[in-house]
Amino acid sequence: MSEPAGVIHDIGYQRYTGPRLGRGAVFGALYLHGLRTVFGFGRSAKAKIFPWLVVGIVTLVAAGVTAVRSQIGEVVMTYAQFADNMSWLVIFFVAVAAPELVSRDLRSGVLPLYFSRPLPRSDYPVAKLLALVTALWLLLGGPQLVMFLGAAFTTKEGMRGVWNELLDLLPGLLYAGLWAVVFASIGLLIASLTGKRAFAAGGIVAVFLMTTPIVGILSVLPSRTVNELAFLASPSTLVQGVGVWSLGDLLITDDAAEAAGSLIGDFGPVYALAAVLLVAACVTLLLARYRKVAAR
Repeated sequence: MSEPAGVIHDIGYQRYTGPRLGRGAVFGALYLHGLRTVFGFGRSAKAKIFPWLVVGIVTLVAAGVTAVRSQIGEVVMTYAQFADNMSWLVIFFVAVAAPELVSRDLRSGVLPLYFSRPLPRSDYPVAKLLALVTALWLLLGGPQLVMFLGAAFTTKEGMRGVWNELLDLLPGLLYAGLWAVVFASIGLLIASLTGKRAFAAGGIVAVFLMTTPIVGILSVLPSRTVNELAFLASPSTLVQGVGVWSLGDLLITDDAAEAAGSLIGDFGPVYALAAVLLVAACVTLLLARYRKVAAR
């Protein structure tokens, strides 16, 4: 008895004839999804509580500073000082946001699905890093814009006052960008080392907070050079050192200018170089980490 011939059934499958968007679209989708994840969009209501609580706090502080300034007619807090004063909140924001961006993917094992697409191994961490940098910059820059609008509408100098206010705002936004880049680079690197979000969050907080006492110890040693370089020991004080050097009286008040300037002495360029090298090292290690993950 002869075997029946094979039969091919047409069940309606068709070839995809639409546009193939390629690498750029995948990168953009990862970036946008990461930015939405940081602020809890597309997730449960519980996931939105912490990020929007932080947004509410920094916005409320900015509104309060603006209201007080409009009443007394004097600058209560400059834009750069606002970024400094809110840096402690940024630490905890990064500790929550960075694990959400990368630790969840590590734990759930979805990275092979990402890398099965036309996506170079470096694009995934870079997109996540840019999303976190953008989120942190918006967190610090948005309230600064509130302060600017309040000052612009209450100035008694007309357009000249608005222009002067804008010239103060722009360095403040750049300074907020420095905070965002440094904190995001460190936070995302630490979060990429583990798939457990609690461990990642604890590690991020520990790195930022446990390095601060080192600065205090170095600051009281008898060597003046060591005192002036002490701020290099912690990411937070490193950024502040760059700010003192680059922004001057936009960051420190006139009464404290001499004392604050003496904190870093003539080592301002050293602080700037250290910040660049720190970010470069974190990004390099982050890329190396994902090359290792992809090779598994």
